[in-house]
Amino acid sequence: MNEPMLASHHAMAALAALWNEARLPASALAFADLPGRAAVLPSSFNVTTAAQASLAAAALAAAEIWAMRTSERQRISVDAEHAVLESCGHFTVDGIAPEVWDKLSGLYPCGDAAGVPGWVRIHANFAHHRDGALRLLGCAPGPATGRAAVADALRHWRADEFETAAAQAGLVVAAARTFAQWDAHPQALALAGVPTVSIERIGDAPPRPWPAMGTRPRPLAGLRVLDLTRILAGPVAGRTLAAHGAEVMLVNSPGLPNIAAIADTSRGKLSAHADLKTDAGRDALRALLSDADVFLQAYRPGALQALGLGPQAVADLRPGLVVVSLSAYGAQGPWAGRRGFDSLVQTATGFNVAEAEAAGAKEPKAMPLQILDYAAGYLLAFGAQAALLRQRQEGGSWHVQVSLAGVGRWLRSLGRLPGGWDTRRPSYEPYLEATDSGFGRLVALRHAAQFSRTPAGWDRPAMPPGTHPPRWPSA
Repeated sequence: MNEPMLASHHAMAALAALWNEARLPASALAFADLPGRAAVLPSSFNVTTAAQASLAAAALAAAEIWAMRTSERQRISVDAEHAVLESCGHFTVDGIAPEVWDKLSGLYPCGDAAGVPGWVRIHANFAHHRDGALRLLGCAPGPATGRAAVADALRHWRADEFETAAAQAGLVVAAARTFAQWDAHPQALALAGVPTVSIERIGDAPPRPWPAMGTRPRPLAGLRVLDLTRILAGPVAGRTLAAHGAEVMLVNSPGLPNIAAIADTSRGKLSAHADLKTDAGRDALRALLSDADVFLQAYRPGALQALGLGPQAVADLRPGLVVVSLSAYGAQGPWAGRRGFDSLVQTATGFNVAEAEAAGAKEPKAMPLQILDYAAGYLLAFGAQAALLRQRQEGGSWHVQVSLAGVGRWLRSLGRLPGGWDTRRPSYEPYLEATDSGFGRLVALRHAAQFSRTPAGWDRPAMPPGTHPPRWPSA
């Protein structure tokens, strides 16, 4: 069997495992095509299969909804190279590619002055996280402080002690571990046995009829998604559902910062403001909920619960709702409430050390893309659609849960690629599209999933937060 055939077989096996775990009909798998090669970017991990299989799972679930709504089957196809490049988050606005990382973000050696050398990763893309870490280190807060001052301060900290102190201060820091160290960690043990995509019934409700499709029939046409996410995985999930035809409303708090990637990840969405710390903001959200089909959120476990908007509460407000929750480290265990981003979870759970060993590097090494974020985003969209199928068949309200750490465990299960670091990065050029947006002229990746009957894509241009009122457009 040649290399592309082997790669396709492996991707199909990964897709089938996800599909079967979600208890979806196995007959649908015959309508998926996953062409391509095993390695697209330089990595010892099977990031290609992770991107291709997770994106295909979301597309095939959309096709299954289309079949239920229309009694028509359609094929889906996800090319490996296109799936991986879409998962790199590449885009430009008015010809300029934004800076992805703050100058202080990244890996640092630490602990040599304390006799316990190690490594930590600091995430400083938001000013309050950056300044909090600088204060903890005894450095001057603000953009003037450089990496050398941070590195010098970290010489006196053990990696695990700095990680703990930062977490207690509400900051985002991770100590670098090996896989063996992570596997023995209480949080890893708490995740054991938890499905990669957890789908749980949380309430009773009759099956809802599918809404009218309108003038452009697509799998999710007429379905409404409330997207309360900000960074990458959650916004990618909402963007994926929008590509399948859903009406997605991104709801941001006017007091919270965003990253530059919002210009890319808000394609296809309405974009509104609602301050959930105020009565007016919560009232606006509840009004939106009254007509929503999916409630997508990426707040830390318990944060929305404290506002009276936890999964059970919103399902009680809107019986039959599909609630979709993302967390960094899972919904249970000692780290359940801990903040985290893809880069930090990679570091904490062993990927950076393992990648360095494979590359022959002396320092921990990140994977070549934020695969935990993007695969999690596609899997959130997959879980949302699987739950919509169950709701229409069985009734009930449903809760879908995905964690970045859980996606990392799934990625490890896909195996390693000997010689993967010899792979050369391909060009984005064949997959780019240009559109006008509220941010400027946006050039970004087309959606990688192809449908034989209902082409995927975004009907609305990306717009800045607060562009639209927090109200669903009239039918």
